[in-house]
Amino acid sequence: MRFPSYSFDPSTGVATFDYLLEGPEPLRFTETITFPLPDSRAVPEEFLLVLDLLHVVAGVSYYKVGAPGRVVAPMPVPEVVQDFFTAVYTEGLAEYAYRNQLPHVLELTVETPGDLQPAEVRDMPGRPLSAVGGGKDSIVTLEILRAAGLDPVPFSVNPNPVIENVNAASGLPALAARRKLDPRLFELNKAGALNGHIPVTAINSLIAIATAVWHGLGPVVMSNERSASDPNLIWNGHEVNHQWSKGAIAEGLLRDAVTAYTGLADPYFSLLRTLSELHIAKLFAGHTAYDDVVTSCNKAFKLHDPTARWCGDCPKCRFVFLAMAPHMSRERLTHIFGHDLFADPAQVPGFLELLGVDAHKPFECVGEAEECLVALSMLTDDAPVLVALRAAVPASAWDDASHSAVFTPGGTNHIPAAYRKILDEAV
Repeated sequence: MRFPSYSFDPSTGVATFDYLLEGPEPLRFTETITFPLPDSRAVPEEFLLVLDLLHVVAGVSYYKVGAPGRVVAPMPVPEVVQDFFTAVYTEGLAEYAYRNQLPHVLELTVETPGDLQPAEVRDMPGRPLSAVGGGKDSIVTLEILRAAGLDPVPFSVNPNPVIENVNAASGLPALAARRKLDPRLFELNKAGALNGHIPVTAINSLIAIATAVWHGLGPVVMSNERSASDPNLIWNGHEVNHQWSKGAIAEGLLRDAVTAYTGLADPYFSLLRTLSELHIAKLFAGHTAYDDVVTSCNKAFKLHDPTARWCGDCPKCRFVFLAMAPHMSRERLTHIFGHDLFADPAQVPGFLELLGVDAHKPFECVGEAEECLVALSMLTDDAPVLVALRAAVPASAWDDASHSAVFTPGGTNHIPAAYRKILDEAV
């Protein structure tokens, strides 16, 4: 796979990226990313350098069509950038490789035409750009930053009505970028081309960083929690993690790559990295203004109905319902979801999967089994689903359910000291 060229038009904010899969019948692709226009159309050098990185990382969407044995980046980079590229195309595609039984993908090394010395580092002052996905986590981050007086700027890529409604509920002026994949990709997928999950957070994160640079803003603040680093399973000696690009290792690689190549210091971090999903759900419970707009259901995003926020029958719906349940009334919870999942016995097998009973962690953005066990232990009523779950969980499993461990911040993180102080005061 190669990356023939890219261009950027500051008058329109459109970046155009070209890709080539070589072979007997070469496949060429072009995608566009439209950035929100700032008041000044002057283009900082760092912005174009971020686009260099984005060009390569966004290519995973096209690589997966054929999974070639070589990926050749178009420019020389510092060693840490090559490490980042390689991780995106291997660890970031591990679930894709597992589902399609392509072990060679995990052994790939992204080639570069030479090495560069790391750039001279400079600070990135300014208001934080806070990524918003419509769920409880990004809402908590926005409110923590707002309470600290930092005046965050909400940001999203291809915002749907749910995200737009969350932004409106926040009352904060938002920025958005638009990513348009090459239509030929969808044609090939319909025809049976290789397909699967990609590390989209790595792509959207670089789009966010580029936006922050062009608008003269400060760091990009994400809302990825510590359970995002927890793998779903081990395959061929490799961890397979649906949330790899949201995990702490991926975050560190991306940060190091951006700093080494562009010189931007602390360009990107997750404010909630040290917190569990249950802890974040507890913090969300204090913000009732979002009850009518919040959603974390990926299926609902595909229903093409702006009023549908939760499908009510997927791992994400079940997990968030369980995580929120100890921290709010059942009436409020049912109002948020439009369903009382604990009253529906058909939900029991799905909840057992979350609890680690009879299945590996679902390929979804859900928390750890320990968190689910702790949440269950905090619920005392006799709803049909809760009764069935308590009966099905093996006695030995409760030994792993530590309330203290789940609600004590910790773990690897990249939070700058000033922001860590803000988080500590909030929790």
